Amino acid sequence: MEWLIDGMIYLGSALMVYNIYGFIRFARWGKTLNLRGKGKGLLYIPIVLLVLFLLGYIAVGIFGSPDIIVSGILFGGSLFVFFIYLLLDGITRRIAESEHLQAKLDAAEESSRAKSAFLASVSHEMRTPMNVIIGLDSIALSEDGVPEKTRDHLEKIGSSAKRLLGLINNILDMNSIESGELEAKKEEFSLRDALDQSSVVANTLCSQKGLEFSFEASECIERSYVGDMNKINDILLVIIDNAVKYTDVPGKVVYSVNSENATENGETVVFTVRDTGVGIDEEFLPKIFDPFTQEDASSTNSRGGSGLGLAAAKKTSDLLGGRITATSKKGFGSVFTFSLPLEFAKKDEPSDTEDCSLEGRRILIAEDLPENAEIVCDLLELEGVETEHALNGKIALDMFASSAPGYYDAILMDLRMPEMDGLEATRNIRKLDRPDARAVPILALTANAFESDVKKSLESGMNDHLAKPTDADTLYAALKKHIKRYDSEKGSGNK
Repeated sequence: MEWLIDGMIYLGSALMVYNIYGFIRFARWGKTLNLRGKGKGLLYIPIVLLVLFLLGYIAVGIFGSPDIIVSGILFGGSLFVFFIYLLLDGITRRIAESEHLQAKLDAAEESSRAKSAFLASVSHEMRTPMNVIIGLDSIALSEDGVPEKTRDHLEKIGSSAKRLLGLINNILDMNSIESGELEAKKEEFSLRDALDQSSVVANTLCSQKGLEFSFEASECIERSYVGDMNKINDILLVIIDNAVKYTDVPGKVVYSVNSENATENGETVVFTVRDTGVGIDEEFLPKIFDPFTQEDASSTNSRGGSGLGLAAAKKTSDLLGGRITATSKKGFGSVFTFSLPLEFAKKDEPSDTEDCSLEGRRILIAEDLPENAEIVCDLLELEGVETEHALNGKIALDMFASSAPGYYDAILMDLRMPEMDGLEATRNIRKLDRPDARAVPILALTANAFESDVKKSLESGMNDHLAKPTDADTLYAALKKHIKRYDSEKGSGNK
């Protein structure tokens, strides 16, 4: 029995020494919490008590004659403190891990913010000169008497510029989707209007390369649906561009549209693009929608590409609730199918641009870069529009405020401008105490192209957001749409 008593005394003493060491570590960790005043002192109270407990152990062991009950109580006290220490140690470890994970999360969020800010800045800087290139190219092509050879050069410049713009858009779309910024709109649109854009582009690309092109559509082309027409077109243009890029002369691209699974409220519209191109290797086929992947990524690849187009199209399709699939055989071409469930529009309404002319309209352009303003003015003057130019938002605000009510039919507002940006200028215009201040159409015309930029524009009171470079037809259509509504609100009809 004597050996058991001595064993519990010595083992309890050793365990208490370990407990004291553990609580000292706990107190040091507690200092990192930046406790003030009495908070720091409280951490050392358990250590003092445990030291006194240990001294009691030593006194009993040296000077006392403990029995089995006293030694059991002492050992039990050490064991209890040990379990308390283990519990505190587990808690501190979890807190430390949580803090570490939070630090990593904060760092990742900061990195994401920095990346988004960088891409926004780069996008703006790239889109500004792109706007000049595409705008001047469109103006030059619209002039009479352009020599055929010069026209051919201008068309190639425009085609290359739009291809570069497509790459910029793919990068931005990938970033927006990954950051959760990209959202799908739900607007009524005519399928024929949507397909007119993509089929014309497909026909032009095939014609330039010398490929045969055919377009086939079922009766669904005459229907109107609810969805995001722009994003649908973005997906289709990527697929079409891909088909043309990988098809050599003599070759053929077939673009077809039909519907299936019709219900009372909607149906699935199926877009199919077939080509007789080089095809895709069976082993690579599952990877074609992965970012930055190309079947031939070598320096000898003559077809170019970034490996982002199909990846962005796939992610956008998923966002819309659609599905993209591909089948292919090496040397025999490929078939890409984009299936998208769409709701029927409630009723067929006349186009917002029908019976609306821009001739004789007066539009205020707020733009700090004179070359950009000049291009927009030239494009609008082709439609008979009278334009006035303000170098920043403050000047635009003053010009509108000093004009007679109804003097301007619309305002095109850049977002980034010195002295007063487009968002602040729009908010100030909407606050003016005059009948047209809240109704005059204000459209953002800016190189800021992120979804967050669109939201800021609409929240400031703008009616629409057009990203530079905007082609002439898109600009005209947007202006006609909002000016027609403005005329209706004024009750004055078309001018």
